[in-house]
Amino acid sequence: MTREARFVLKDLIALTKPRLLRLNVFAALAGFLVASKWDIDFTLLVWTIIGSTLTIASATVINNYWDRELDLKMERTKDRALPTGRIQPGTVLAYGILLGIAGHAVLFLLVDPLAGWLGLLGWFVYIVIYTMWLKRSSTWSTSIGGISGAMPPVIGYCAVTHEVDAGAWILFALLFLWQPAHFWSLAIRRVEEYRAAGFPLLPVVKGIKRTKLQMIPYVLLLLPAGILFYTYGYVGIYFLIISVAGGLVWLVHTLRGTKVQDTEKWAKINFLISVNYLMVIFLVMIFDTVRS
Repeated sequence: MTREARFVLKDLIALTKPRLLRLNVFAALAGFLVASKWDIDFTLLVWTIIGSTLTIASATVINNYWDRELDLKMERTKDRALPTGRIQPGTVLAYGILLGIAGHAVLFLLVDPLAGWLGLLGWFVYIVIYTMWLKRSSTWSTSIGGISGAMPPVIGYCAVTHEVDAGAWILFALLFLWQPAHFWSLAIRRVEEYRAAGFPLLPVVKGIKRTKLQMIPYVLLLLPAGILFYTYGYVGIYFLIISVAGGLVWLVHTLRGTKVQDTEKWAKINFLISVNYLMVIFLVMIFDTVRS
């Protein structure tokens, strides 16, 4: 492979937002394993991961295509392949569409039609509702856009169960509630960048104090979501203890945010707590799944 080809490949991978992609694929894996109760159909698992990965990658690539002009205005995004002109917009759009066709084909034909429809719903919400509409017009973009971010574990779960039951709804709730406080912690730290780029995020429009207050109910509601997952018999006592303990740690730190003076430091720690909270509860969820 030539040096130029390696750079192009690197840019094509970067367009899929690998960190976000890995997190979402891991969530899909967790949903699949919880539903499987360790009676794993490995062929179905492989196709579920492939289909989910391609579908999510398609959404992030098209998001990059649509945001290319706004990305020029932000320090952390101005060096991406599209703003710098390393790859042409038409090429990126075609790349995103092809990934989407492949991903949805795998989910519909090789996994389960329900998983396919859930993938399509998440893809549509992320691209059309979030990226094209709300991200440029409303402070509700983060909350409503969370629907798409909550789909991966549900896709993995329903690939096994073939139905949307209580377990699917609770998994959806966990990811949906986690996202706003997680993202707003980052947005608070970069509020001036988002303001300059013209994104009407909550801390930009309503201020940092209002954002801190609005984070509280989302983190608080994670506690009953975790308790319900145990109550309905999907996970064991270790998940209950760790999810509640982790949720309380995050909640206490979020509440402290209303009084701290060093908002930058607080937001950074809150962001790190949110990342570790999600990683830990999903790992515990997988290994403390109640077997059949």
